[in-house]
Amino acid sequence: MNLKNEMKDTLCILMAGGKGERLYPLTKARAKPSVRFGGKYRIVDFTLSNCLNSDIRRIFVLTQYRSLSLDRHIRLGWSIFNHELGEFIECVPPQQRNVDRWYRGTADSIYQNIYILQRERPKRVLILSGDHVYKMDYNDMLAFHIENNAELTVAGVEAPRSEAKAFGVIGCDDDYRIIDWEEKPSNPKTIPGDPNTSFVSMGVYIFNTDTLVKNVIADAKNKNSSHDFGKDIVPRMIESNKVMVHSFKEPGTQGGRYWRDIGTLDAYWAANIDLCSASPQCNLYDESWPIRTYQIQTPPAKIVQVKTKGQSRGSKSQIVNSILSGGCLVNGAEIKSSILSHNVTVENGSSLDEVVALDGVRVGGGAKIRKAIIDQDVVIPPGFIIGYDHELDSGRFSISPEGVVVVPQGMSLE
Repeated sequence: MNLKNEMKDTLCILMAGGKGERLYPLTKARAKPSVRFGGKYRIVDFTLSNCLNSDIRRIFVLTQYRSLSLDRHIRLGWSIFNHELGEFIECVPPQQRNVDRWYRGTADSIYQNIYILQRERPKRVLILSGDHVYKMDYNDMLAFHIENNAELTVAGVEAPRSEAKAFGVIGCDDDYRIIDWEEKPSNPKTIPGDPNTSFVSMGVYIFNTDTLVKNVIADAKNKNSSHDFGKDIVPRMIESNKVMVHSFKEPGTQGGRYWRDIGTLDAYWAANIDLCSASPQCNLYDESWPIRTYQIQTPPAKIVQVKTKGQSRGSKSQIVNSILSGGCLVNGAEIKSSILSHNVTVENGSSLDEVVALDGVRVGGGAKIRKAIIDQDVVIPPGFIIGYDHELDSGRFSISPEGVVVVPQGMSLE
């Protein structure tokens, strides 16, 4: 099997049009895939880097809500493909060619863009989500799909049973053919012999094109459908088509399976803070699997010791288990287990503990912030305190179910 040729016959459609309501207020002015992650990246960069590293070079990105920042990021950071060689990455907003409405679900977004499949005529379609963080070689999944003569292959990953109720839970036989599917069940089934783990869908699909077209057209005619792959298409297909599950493994590892759906504020915050550990599960420094993004032109990060009047020695900056992006300036402050995006300034005597600070945040002298997400361009006044008194914070900010305080973009705290 020549996988390189097979991949050339595979078209990628990346879903990036969801509202991201569970990540609000971070998605108030931007699409979820364009939210910052890990300091310098956007969430969508991880899926797109998987494509690039898997030699996938024909990509349509389906956008919809608040897509300006995502469109700009794709144009500035990902316009690297050669059209003369048949390579491209193109953002496609709702065209409303055959209907006069927004996308009703993931399956409906394919139906409304079915002309793309008619024009490109690929053998297969790889459907991805733009709001997950993971490293995956799609060639492995493609080889599995072809070898098993599947009509649809779904990528599956083991997940804690407590989290499985947010996903499609997969049941399969010994040959990895899917025989059971429960979409977001209240009581998820577990893997045999492991009562604490379920096998869930990653939202990664490989369809034979004719099978995909047939099923989305039939689904569009069904008035009782929610027009979603997980809720409607896959459950119906396992009864009449050969639907397989490919067990995900991270490239270059024997059993690594780092995959995060960071669709909630708590999940987003936790996944960022995980990167600060000495040996994070998501390795951003893996040269064999680089994560690409648009490189903003900034000066290097700078950490200084600040002297105040009457001091012979200045206040020392202390940075522990943290990530600082370009343009950051830390003036005699303490940063612990935190991530600072571009051009964040933290003034003398301030302390940040488990904080995710996005681009352009300015923290005044003596401020104290703990377990928080500070969105873009927020100015924290000197001496301001966040994250130490939830009763006080709840009157000013959003607080997640697990106690993460979120300060929305551009909010004035003066």
